[in-house]
Amino acid sequence: MDFAAARKVMVDSQVRVNDVTDRTLQGALLGVPRERFCAADRAFTAYGEVEVEIANGRRLMQAREVAKLIQALDAREGETALAIAAPYAGAVLARMGLKVTAQEADAAVMDVVGPALADEGVATVVGPFTKPACEGYDLIISEAAVAIRPDAWLAALRVGGRIAIVERSGPNGRAVLYVKGQGGVSRRELFDAAPPVLAEMTPAPAFAL
Repeated sequence: MDFAAARKVMVDSQVRVNDVTDRTLQGALLGVPRERFCAADRAFTAYGEVEVEIANGRRLMQAREVAKLIQALDAREGETALAIAAPYAGAVLARMGLKVTAQEADAAVMDVVGPALADEGVATVVGPFTKPACEGYDLIISEAAVAIRPDAWLAALRVGGRIAIVERSGPNGRAVLYVKGQGGVSRRELFDAAPPVLAEMTPAPAFAL
């Protein structure tokens, strides 16, 4: 399979047509080998409009949704970013000139994506999603959805930092952008999306007595 040709088709038919106009972002998407971020036997599906499995049920977000989240972040060269459950997004941000750390909770997922992340110059950490690695980030992004506002992730941002994620508590979800200010956090809704929800970022059910 000609993966370079497939990347161009992906950018032309899935990304540009969905109002992703940032040329630096488009260039990064054309350069990052998405096929290296999924299970080897699923590489042929990496450029389709599907959520491709990485390992143990974890999946890549569709490329158009990743691109729209990154564009909403207004990522700038030299900024620091945490890609939490977002290995492909982390590689794209690194191609855009950011200093990126990719965090995974499952070592099996990191075994798949780690070599490609290393080639992109992305630092890697294995640890629970409820506890972000370090703090003071300019950006945080996730390719998976969360069921509730990720306050632990917001705490890991510097003032002026941004998070782009999908919030989902049912069959439908909504991509949102959080911006951390001196006096609190603002929230703006972006677009509809429904990637799988991270179990670790889902509250335990409450039982009434």
